[in-house]
Amino acid sequence: MKAQVLYDIGEISYADVEKPIPRADEALVKVRACGICGSDIPRIYKTGAHNMPLIPGHEFSGIVEACEASPELVGKRVGIFPLKPCMECEQCKNRHYEMCSDYDYLGSRCDGGFAEYVAVPTWNLLPIPDEITDSEAAMLEPMCVAVHAMRKAGLEICAGAGTQQGYTTPSDANKFIFICGLGTIGLLLAMFLRDAGYRNIYCIYNKGIQLEKLIDMGFALSDLWDYREGDPADFVREKANGADVFFECIGTSEAYERAVALTAPLGTVVLVGNPASDMSLKREVYWKILRNQLRLVGTWNSSFYGNPLSVQTSDVDDWNYVLSRLPEIKKKDFSPEKLITHRFALDEMQQGLEIMRDKAEEYIKIMVEY
Repeated sequence: MKAQVLYDIGEISYADVEKPIPRADEALVKVRACGICGSDIPRIYKTGAHNMPLIPGHEFSGIVEACEASPELVGKRVGIFPLKPCMECEQCKNRHYEMCSDYDYLGSRCDGGFAEYVAVPTWNLLPIPDEITDSEAAMLEPMCVAVHAMRKAGLEICAGAGTQQGYTTPSDANKFIFICGLGTIGLLLAMFLRDAGYRNIYCIYNKGIQLEKLIDMGFALSDLWDYREGDPADFVREKANGADVFFECIGTSEAYERAVALTAPLGTVVLVGNPASDMSLKREVYWKILRNQLRLVGTWNSSFYGNPLSVQTSDVDDWNYVLSRLPEIKKKDFSPEKLITHRFALDEMQQGLEIMRDKAEEYIKIMVEY
């Protein structure tokens, strides 16, 4: 089969490799779409992967072509939870699988979705309905990261979760919520917050394409701020006496300091952005956290309780929450697929990597389609 293989740092090639043979607890998935994540760029060009050679790609969807353990899955279109938990550590026993202490990971520790086929544990598969496209299914992973951040913030997003009926406005709908950093995750946060019924959502962006997508979602220009034009502090003061919830989606010391400075006393700062480098904290920023009794929340990955065809649970994880809401979001004339700005075939994928590495063009989500 064909795949994009990372042999060493900066050495990725379109190559012929052996088609994977699934183990007893795995399915053979024919990949239909795979998104390029921002984390793929340093993995490919700067730090390397945990194991090389490796096929990167962890945001993917496909069709189950073979599965001895669960033949009912064959022919089904699926999204894939990329983290492979050990199922034995304390966090796994408490179903915090995203915090597993001995996990494997498709696309960073073992072969992932930039290939024609992937062997995936049946536990990690989420069957998807016909109204969800292959590219939307490949975006389930970043969508669930956004929803997980909302849940970690303590926001009431789960009224009616798991169903398409009976969805109610949360009791905290009037909270003042700010998002700084409107890349893929920030934009998806904005989308799901609007869908959940929050009324006071304000976005701090820095690219024209981000503004375009926010307007397309239905945001008013007056609720958006381009921080290339100056300090957003005046914008925040105009809208509220500080943020009740501030999502920091950039991952720099400057952005962290801004989040603390612009959050109201007793407010919540949610740290979403992966750090671009070492972080530092000024003394006055630390004092601000103490004196304003701010709540700092880290968020990582997303919750998934296992393939619903084989795992019986009444709890709604992030993946099933997203799947339940997507049809309703699309009825509002905004599909997450509208965030896809570039599409490439597998053999052209390096063009997408280079756009992201060199920031040669404005982009949101770059999708590889098969």
